[in-house]
Amino acid sequence: MAEQLQVKELDQVVVRFSGDSGDGMQLAGNIFSTVSATVGNGISTFPDYPADIRAPQGSLNGVSGFQVHIGAGRVYTPGDLCDVLVAMNASALKTQVRYAKPQATIIIDTDSFGPKDLEKAQFKTTDYLGELGIDPDRVVQCPLTQMVKQALMQAPPSAPEGATTDGKTAEAPSGAVGGALDMKTVLKTRNMFALGLVCWLFNRDLELVNNFLREKFAKKPAIAEANIKVVQAGYDYGHNTHSSVPATYRIESKEKVPGRYMDITGNKATAYGLMAAAERAGLRLFLGSYPITPATDILHELSKHKSMGVITVQCEDEISGCASAIGASFAGALAATSTSGPGICLKSEAMNLAVIDELPLVIIDVQRGGPSTGLPTKSEQTDLLQALYGRNGESPMPVIAALSPTDCYYAAKDAAKIALEHLTPVVLLTDAFIANGSGAFRLPASMDELPVIKPHYVTPEMKDNYTPYKRDEESLVRYWAIPGQEGYTHILGGLEKDGRTGAITTDPEVHDEMCRLRAEKVARIPVPDLCVEGDKDDADLLIVGFGSTYGHLYSAMEELRAKGHKVALAQFKYINPLPKNTAEVLMKYKKVVVAEQNLGQLAAYLRSKVDGFVPAQYNEVKGQPFSTTSLIQNFEGLL
Repeated sequence: MAEQLQVKELDQVVVRFSGDSGDGMQLAGNIFSTVSATVGNGISTFPDYPADIRAPQGSLNGVSGFQVHIGAGRVYTPGDLCDVLVAMNASALKTQVRYAKPQATIIIDTDSFGPKDLEKAQFKTTDYLGELGIDPDRVVQCPLTQMVKQALMQAPPSAPEGATTDGKTAEAPSGAVGGALDMKTVLKTRNMFALGLVCWLFNRDLELVNNFLREKFAKKPAIAEANIKVVQAGYDYGHNTHSSVPATYRIESKEKVPGRYMDITGNKATAYGLMAAAERAGLRLFLGSYPITPATDILHELSKHKSMGVITVQCEDEISGCASAIGASFAGALAATSTSGPGICLKSEAMNLAVIDELPLVIIDVQRGGPSTGLPTKSEQTDLLQALYGRNGESPMPVIAALSPTDCYYAAKDAAKIALEHLTPVVLLTDAFIANGSGAFRLPASMDELPVIKPHYVTPEMKDNYTPYKRDEESLVRYWAIPGQEGYTHILGGLEKDGRTGAITTDPEVHDEMCRLRAEKVARIPVPDLCVEGDKDDADLLIVGFGSTYGHLYSAMEELRAKGHKVALAQFKYINPLPKNTAEVLMKYKKVVVAEQNLGQLAAYLRSKVDGFVPAQYNEVKGQPFSTTSLIQNFEGLL
C-alpha cells in the first residue's frame, strides 16, 4: 500500500493543460474548472488555442492550452505562471514550459516523447528535460497512453473476449481494443487520465466529474462510462505511485455567498444576459448573426433556448445578420447581432440605419487580434475607436465594455436596458479572453433580483397624432410604436426626417438639429459614476483601464499596495457616455497611467474628452492577456 501523503491547504493554485488541438485539453480544463466552481472555489480560466483548424499532429504550431486559476476566495486573473503543467506531448512541453513556475510540478505522457515526437518538437537530443533546463525531480513521467489502453482493454460484459454463448471461440472485431472500443476512441480518452491525475493531486470529488461526463455524453453512454473509467485510472495512478509529488492539496472556499453556482464562459453569460433582459422587458429575443471566431458560441447558446421564445437566425453574411436584427427591432423584439472586429466593419452601414431610425439594437463585438484576419483566436482591445467612431456621418452610439466572463451577463443586460429605454443601438465590447474564459457565476435566485426594463413605448394620448420622432422633453428619447398598432402609422428609413412631421427632408437647419438631438440623447443617458478602488483618497498613482483588463489591473494594484505603495484603480465599463465624474477622477491624482491592450485608443479618447489630461501609457498588442508581473514592474517604474 502506498504511504499516506500529506494534504496541504492552499489559498490558490494555477493549473495548465496542454497538448495537441485534438487532445481535448479544453474539455479537461473545463471539467476541472466546473468541478472547482461547483464546490465554491473562485476560478478564472484562459483557453489558449491555435487558429489552425487542425495543425499537423505533434507540431509546435498545433499546441492547445487551457489554464485555470483556482482560489479559496475571489480570483481575478488566470494567473501569470502555473503551479502544475500537464504536457501531453513533446511540443506541448517545449512551448508551454515558459508558462510554468520554476518549482512547478510537470506531468508528461512519456509515450508521446519518442524519437519522432522529439523531432517534430525540434529537440536536438533525447535529453529533452536537460535541453529545457527542467529538474527531473519535479516531473511526473507517466506512460499515459499505455495506461489508458490498459484501463480499457476489456470486452463488453455481455460478450467476453474469447467466448460465445454456444461455447465457440470469438475474436475481437477488427480495429477494436479487446472488443470494447476502437483504438481511435480509446486514445481520445487520454485527456481524462490527465484530468484524473490532477483531480487526485487536488483532492477533487470524482463523482462531480462523473456527473459532468454522463450529462455531456448522455446520448453516448458507452463513451461516458469509458471516460469515467479512465478518469478513475488516472486518479488511482496518482494515489498508488505519487512519485515526484511531495503532497496533495486542498483549496477550501472561504467567502462563498450562499446560492447556486456554475462555471460560465463570457459568451454563455452574454447569451444569458440577453435572455434575462428580454424576460424583464416582456419581449421576444431575436439574434441575427453570422459565425465568426470568437463570437459564434453566443449564437450556438441562444439557439438552444427556443422554449424561452428566443429566435436565432444564422444569416448568409454579417450585413444580413445586422439588417435582420434591425427588422426584428422595428417589429418590436429585443434585437441583437453578434460578431467580432471584422464583422463590425461589415455591419457599420446597417448600424448607421439603426442610429438614424433610433431603433433599439444590441451589437456584440467579441474583439480579437487584427487587423484583417489577424489573430482569430487571440484577444485584443483594438476595436474601441471603431465602436465609438467607425461609421459615416455623425453616428453617436453608447458603448459598454464587460469587465470579466461573469460580468458579460450584467453588461449584456445593461446594454439591452439602455437600448430599449433610450431607443438606440448599443455596442457591447467583450473580447476573446473573457468570452472564452470562465468564472464562477452565482445564478440569481429569482428574476426579481433584476430590474424591470421599460421600453419607451408610445402613449395612448398619441393615438392618431403620432409622428416617429416625437420625443420626451427631458431624455430626448423618441416614442416607440410597433407596426400594426392602430393609430400609430409611421415610416422609418435611412433618409433624414423632419423631427416634427416625420417627412423626408434635406433642409440644412433640420439636419443640423437632428444630428444634435441624436448626440444629446446619447449624452443624457444616465450611467453609474466611475468607481475608484484602492487608495482612492491619497494614491500616488492612478491606474486606468477599460473592460476585460480589470482582473489583471486590480491584481497589480493590490500587489503594489502590499509592497507599501499608494495606488488606486479606475476601470471604465461605460465608455460612451462617460460617467459624469470622469474628469474629477482623472485630474485628482499626481500620476495616471492608462493601460490597455492596444496602442493607446482609450488614452486618446480620454484626452479628447478631458481638458488637460496627459496620462502615462502602458500598451501591449500581443494577443495574450496582461502579465501581472510585467504590469507591476512598469508601474513601479512610474512610482
